Amino acid sequence: MKVLLFTAPLTQLNSPYPATAYLKGFLVSEGHDVTQADLGIELFNRLFTNQWLLKIFNHVNPNGYNSASVKQILDSKNEYLDSIEAVIKFLQGKDPTLATRICNTDWLPQGERFKNIADINWAFGTIGNTELAKHIATLYIEDIIDFIKETINPHFELSRYGERLCLRLPEIDPLLKIVQNKKTLIDELLLSIAEEKICSFSPEMVCFSIPFPGNLLSTFYTSSFIRQNYPHITVTWGGGYVNTELRQLSDARVFDFAHYIMLDEGEPALRALIKHLTGESTKDKLYKTFYKGDDNKVKFIEGDKKQNIPFNQIPAPDYSDLPLDKYISLIEIANPMHKLWSDGRWNKLTLAHGCYWAKCAFCDTSLPYIACFDALDAKTICDYIEKIMSQTGSSGFHFTDEAAPPRLLRQLSEELIKRRITISWWTNIRFEKSFNHELCNLMSRAGCIAVSGGLEVASDRLLKIINKGVSIEQAFETTRNLSENGIMVHAYLMYGFPTQTQKETLDGLEIVRQMFEQGLLHSAFWHRYAMTVHSPSGRFPEKFNAAIIKTKTGSFANNEIFFTDNQNINLERLGSILRKATYNYMHGLHLDWPVKKWLNV
Repeated sequence: MKVLLFTAPLTQLNSPYPATAYLKGFLVSEGHDVTQADLGIELFNRLFTNQWLLKIFNHVNPNGYNSASVKQILDSKNEYLDSIEAVIKFLQGKDPTLATRICNTDWLPQGERFKNIADINWAFGTIGNTELAKHIATLYIEDIIDFIKETINPHFELSRYGERLCLRLPEIDPLLKIVQNKKTLIDELLLSIAEEKICSFSPEMVCFSIPFPGNLLSTFYTSSFIRQNYPHITVTWGGGYVNTELRQLSDARVFDFAHYIMLDEGEPALRALIKHLTGESTKDKLYKTFYKGDDNKVKFIEGDKKQNIPFNQIPAPDYSDLPLDKYISLIEIANPMHKLWSDGRWNKLTLAHGCYWAKCAFCDTSLPYIACFDALDAKTICDYIEKIMSQTGSSGFHFTDEAAPPRLLRQLSEELIKRRITISWWTNIRFEKSFNHELCNLMSRAGCIAVSGGLEVASDRLLKIINKGVSIEQAFETTRNLSENGIMVHAYLMYGFPTQTQKETLDGLEIVRQMFEQGLLHSAFWHRYAMTVHSPSGRFPEKFNAAIIKTKTGSFANNEIFFTDNQNINLERLGSILRKATYNYMHGLHLDWPVKKWLNV
């Protein structure tokens, strides 16, 4: 079968999201004719050209807006048109010599984003021209994005599309209303790119990967276009958003856009669907798939567990037909871990499916992407690494594990050193005792440059409650072992967990302060806790002294649960305090302040 795999806009712009690459590797091994496209990077590269910016400027009535930022952009129209293609070329790494001109002259127009620019010498030093230029160019691009949002399409953003609309969407009606509106210039451009891909390949099936809420709106637009103009093509949906949000789907109107919606791993579901579509099996042999029945009601077939495909039988991801030279490097803020996310080309590869711990109370432990642990062996991983490097020409790897197992990281490091494979890599871990000094040294010698890990609530009482399996003392020891071996450490932190008091949260901030002061952390980020239907805390809230605020189960997306623990804490203000303090700690500032002082800053 001819299968076209789409990553819907917009995800990261510096590296391909790996879902379609994994699916292509598998489907090709099954004998199918497969191609893939990242509609996000294609849209970005088409939009940020002289030709399309001119279309946008010509579309905007200069007398129709009182906004100072809009007027500033329009007044600088020619400067943007003259510079845009050179800036994109620089961000693609094709013209690094442009960095000095970007940094040292007034060549690029400066809009609202530049008014909040940090002290750039403090953030980048005096000789970091390339990184500083990327930051300035990022602000320049963000100014244009803000202009497009205000004048053309209010849902368009740099790395997401309509995300705020889709974050909590129990019913589909708000989305349908927008999709049925007149298309904007951005929507028309997206659909023209999708049509080009379809016409050049003539697929029998188009599969959309929807990893995040910010991919949903564009998927609706594009699926609707395909259904209306290419009725012979089968349209399928899958991906992270589908797996977590749509497990209780009951609104049949969704199937005016997709013929089939598949949960969890796409490989067995697609194998079963293709067999059905080619007449090799009946519909009742589908696997973890929603569809609309003859009675116009949503049907779901769970399938047989025997249809599942072990992770260690999934081939290496195939990035060979993605336009790797079109991806861009951005630096939005001076955060070393966030820089890894958005700057540079990182080949994405998973070492082990699921989580070897899978016990944390806040995590989706009831879902297969967490619960079903299955690891590759080190030799196979190295084979995949060498294959991907030959496809992409890049030696940077982001191992996208939920939590990379320390035993496997040891074996992988030894195998990389044995084979003399030179790569740079980073991954997510648990701050557990297995990461002793010797292992961290081995990882460093094998190319590990950074890790991220969950310090979460930074309180021993709460760490026990959430069943993290790590203590504060252990976290100090592990991060010391990592940092002493030159590995950058990023901590994920959480506030707002049931029974977590404001004092405990500020005590956690004190732990974070100490770790930055001692050089054990280099980057950190606070997330507000969200209770989900798939987590132990969401399934058994009474065990965590929380009570669910009952709401009607939605017919479309259901994931986050509203709850109360009967505490009167202003979490919005508290979150702002935590982020402000941690931002300063990352830059070595105010480490001598008592944390209570941040309450009044």
